Amino acid sequence: MMRPASLFLSLRSALQRLFGVSGWQSMLLWSIVAGLLGALATELFRAALYAFEHLVLGPGEGLVAMARHLPWWARIACPTLGGLVAGGLLVLARRVTVHKSTTSDYMEAIVLGDGRIPVAQTLVRSASSLVSIGSGGSIGREGSMVQLAALAASLLGRVFRFPVERLRLLVACGAAAGLTAAYNAPIAGAFFVAEIVLGSIAMESVGPIIIASVVANVAMRALPGYQPPYLMPVFPEIHGAEVVLFALLGVLLGFASVGFLRALHGSRALFAKLPIALPWRLALGGLVMGAISVPLPEVWGNGYSVVNSVLHSPWPWTLIAMVLAAKAIATLATAGSGAVGGVFTPALFFGCMIGALFGVGVQALWPEASSAPFAYAIVGMGAFLAGATQAPLMAILMIFEMTLSYQVMLPLMAASVIAYFVARSANAGSMYEITLHRNAQRDAQLRLRGLHMRDLVQPAETVVGPDADREAMSRLFLQHPVKYLYVVDADNRYLGVVPLATLGTAPTETTAADLLSQAIQPITADTSLGEALQRFLEHRGERLPVIESIDHPVLLGVAAKSALLATYVRLSE
Repeated sequence: MMRPASLFLSLRSALQRLFGVSGWQSMLLWSIVAGLLGALATELFRAALYAFEHLVLGPGEGLVAMARHLPWWARIACPTLGGLVAGGLLVLARRVTVHKSTTSDYMEAIVLGDGRIPVAQTLVRSASSLVSIGSGGSIGREGSMVQLAALAASLLGRVFRFPVERLRLLVACGAAAGLTAAYNAPIAGAFFVAEIVLGSIAMESVGPIIIASVVANVAMRALPGYQPPYLMPVFPEIHGAEVVLFALLGVLLGFASVGFLRALHGSRALFAKLPIALPWRLALGGLVMGAISVPLPEVWGNGYSVVNSVLHSPWPWTLIAMVLAAKAIATLATAGSGAVGGVFTPALFFGCMIGALFGVGVQALWPEASSAPFAYAIVGMGAFLAGATQAPLMAILMIFEMTLSYQVMLPLMAASVIAYFVARSANAGSMYEITLHRNAQRDAQLRLRGLHMRDLVQPAETVVGPDADREAMSRLFLQHPVKYLYVVDADNRYLGVVPLATLGTAPTETTAADLLSQAIQPITADTSLGEALQRFLEHRGERLPVIESIDHPVLLGVAAKSALLATYVRLSE
């Protein structure tokens, strides 16, 4: 009897033969299934979240509206108790982990792992996220949505016995589908995975990811009652001079994103040092958030309703500033305590509020020639996201898809790119650890490419002139455990080598010139570290002579393989 694993493997092969495709072409077909599963997983989490909110908080349109109808003590109690329960679920998630080396993070599963996402751990962590968000936690829901979509794709690939490389790509398709379903932005969803997770926009990988995103978007739009999270107003026409103001906004938001990331890392470090169990840390984070929500219930939830309100109605600058400050503290408390959720949506919130505040100021100073504050709020969403994620292309595409307006492109591109470079120059990192890992690899590669043999050359101690006799050469071979002596002329120009193997049988009156060999070709001072290591692979020796250049072959010293490898390891850490 055929085992289930073999059955599914045979079925996969039969399907590929049926459609007349093989190899990477088949991934386009499988990405359709991954897109459908991603949309389904996202919708199931959204439905479960709404059901939990109404069960705990009662009827209402959004968490902010629900919070306004709660008494003050309930605004504190709900996120506090929710944090306690969510923390307990996280403890449970650790216990159900079968393999300690397995990660439930889909980004790590794609980039560093084998594409296998643990089922039980992911489901329990998603339940923890649902409780944190549903009880009012100031954190995004997109993290769990994307995680569940990636899990669905991972299970699909495991059932049909995909090889590791294609399983990773299938998980990436699921993640893109989840983000697309969450934000109604298929292009940005695809480029989020390509730019942040894969770090590549090669068509072999981006093609299936785009297909999965499109399928997920079509599937979500077909669901009854679906509407995008952000309802964008018509973006006004921007005149040339005003682009400068949007560029200034990009500078401001670049620094703001740096501050947010550092505050987020600091908050996580602070909570981690507390001598209390994880459930109580999350409860403490919920308590802080709940206390802030007593005067300002706008801090509840992911901020969709607040952003939509700012985009469609004028807010006084005092209220914008208060809600912005309160939301920042609430998000740092919730995310810093260890709650599972995304900070993608909070980043859009902060960009919107800072942009709106900037727009109110510009309108007060330049009322006749400036756009409405909501225009700065929309551009601010993309610019802050670009700085925080270190993915400006994805941020630009997302806001463009949300507005579907060409008018937004010029100010959006200017602000987003500037915010990205400001944040990048400040070395603030990214919201995503996998981006930090990739940036570290890229920086190491740049450092390695910048090193040349001139920087690593060591003095050559086994050098003789062409008239050196057999006795002098023998003494050098006895003093140094080497197989070759380097021969130079009176001007220290490299002539060749004397091999140890030829000296033993040579007559007593033999000189270095008589035994001169070209068995060892030197490397030049401008040879890169990578090229030198390749030469060592071909040479299989421990040292190579280093000369100034081919036209000016003055011997500078030697390059030792051990020193090169030690430098490579040190710069790669």
